[in-house]
Amino acid sequence: MTILIDQPDFEAGIEERHKVAIDENELKTSDGGFVAPHINSFGHNFRDYHVQSERQKGVEEFYRTNHINQTVEQVRRMRQECGKMERVEMSIWECCELLNEYVDESDPDLDEPQIQHLLQTAEAIRKDYPDEDWLHLTALIHDLGKVLLHPAFGELPQWAMVGDTFPVGCAFDESIVDHKYFQENPDNKNPAYNTKYGIYSEGCGLHNVLMSWGHDDYMYLFRCGAYMHLINEEDIENLKWLKIFNKFDLYSKSKVHIRVEKVKPYYLYLINKYFPAKLKWQCGS
Repeated sequence: MTILIDQPDFEAGIEERHKVAIDENELKTSDGGFVAPHINSFGHNFRDYHVQSERQKGVEEFYRTNHINQTVEQVRRMRQECGKMERVEMSIWECCELLNEYVDESDPDLDEPQIQHLLQTAEAIRKDYPDEDWLHLTALIHDLGKVLLHPAFGELPQWAMVGDTFPVGCAFDESIVDHKYFQENPDNKNPAYNTKYGIYSEGCGLHNVLMSWGHDDYMYLFRCGAYMHLINEEDIENLKWLKIFNKFDLYSKSKVHIRVEKVKPYYLYLINKYFPAKLKWQCGS
């Protein structure tokens, strides 16, 4: 999942508290640090959803299906079903290894197994933030929700698990990738859901907003000021770290594999430091 958090040009009338103060020096690399490439592993610009390629066709079909089916009803149903799911006991690292079987169909920049994406992101952050081990671990686990694609966890379809996350229950912002396919979404024609605020109120906070169902439970799409009218003070504070994280999540994608066994001891150490040896994971029966 990629989080786009550009510092927006705020329209007149939006309160000063919604401005996000971010020191651009925080996004620059130090000597020997991570250097963001200019093109992706296919030789195209990152997140170019319109370049003509075989990869692009599959990505667009993914978003067509995703945008038609991600509705308020579907999100509420999945949340309810998740609460009834059985639990599998497994370590964080065991879940990471399960992702070696999957390639994210929504990603125009990478067609490598997802465990490589986790490690590429974490290792890139490690270069620039060597002392922030919690951030290294965050990178390692940030896409672990994708284990719901695995048969042991319910084998959900990719359209319901991956891709950019967006609010449901209010108008779909035009900045969302392949926005045109929302025309076929039932909520787009529902007057309770198709207005700017929909079922929400100004400043309600993103923890009160229903997001499209997927592997991210608390990741958000902010692009060109989209949905800024729903954020609260806590969300504003989180934007700083989200913007920093986004650089590594996006630009670390590469055909150059991380040697798993070489870095595994370090991440096992972090997992043992911050998590129990085994966790109970919700999954399908």
